[in-house]
Amino acid sequence: MATAAPSAASRIAVVTGASGGIGAATARRLAAAGYRVVLTARRKDRIEALAEEINKAGHKATAYELDVTDRAAVDEFATAFKTIGVLINNAGGALGADPVATGDPADWRTMYETNVLGTLNVTQALLPALTASGDGTVVVVSSTAGHGTYEGGAGYVAAKHGAHVLAETLRLEIVGTPVRVIEIAPGMVRTDEFALTRFGGDAEKAAKVYAGVAEPLTADDVADTISWAVTRPSHVNIDLLVVRPRAQASNTKVHREL
Repeated sequence: MATAAPSAASRIAVVTGASGGIGAATARRLAAAGYRVVLTARRKDRIEALAEEINKAGHKATAYELDVTDRAAVDEFATAFKTIGVLINNAGGALGADPVATGDPADWRTMYETNVLGTLNVTQALLPALTASGDGTVVVVSSTAGHGTYEGGAGYVAAKHGAHVLAETLRLEIVGTPVRVIEIAPGMVRTDEFALTRFGGDAEKAAKVYAGVAEPLTADDVADTISWAVTRPSHVNIDLLVVRPRAQASNTKVHREL
């Protein structure tokens, strides 16, 4: 069923972590759906190239270099908007796969600051503009790691549990306002950078994450899910949507054809 184009008051969509993967794919999807997308990330060259691509396709996009963990920079960014319709909290990521006994506290801190405090910073800063639109949507891209644990993943799991609880609590606290809170929790998604970053650039370790899995999710699969949730009628709130590849039954149960 076709969805209506966003209204003028809610046509701006801010996407964090838009320099690649799920963020970039989501920006393309929302732009095609009629939103003017604001691309934010630390890698300025990447988001500028994506904005150019989207604009050349006949849609609307602007790029803004932003580190979501820098609260002063986030607050300054937010002053540019009186109203926005959609905020996609996508910036995040995983570092390492060490057990609790030997995990690097610096990695844990970085994951918490990006996945949780970064989401908090941007959501707090833009919530007035989302509310002012009269039809706002906050999306938190968490992970199935936010709903179940696995060995070697405690730091990332803890951070994504934090992101999940942030979304769940915000929904309770702002009920009655014209703002929806949606959580999208992807399972195994194969992107160019996620596993590679997690394992410090070790391509062999990164490849093992997906070994034997015929069809992991793609960034575009998740972006399609996000776009669908955002473009539901205003009175429909997709509280939580968990999306996995067919081959993955849980965080620890994956069918591999080896």
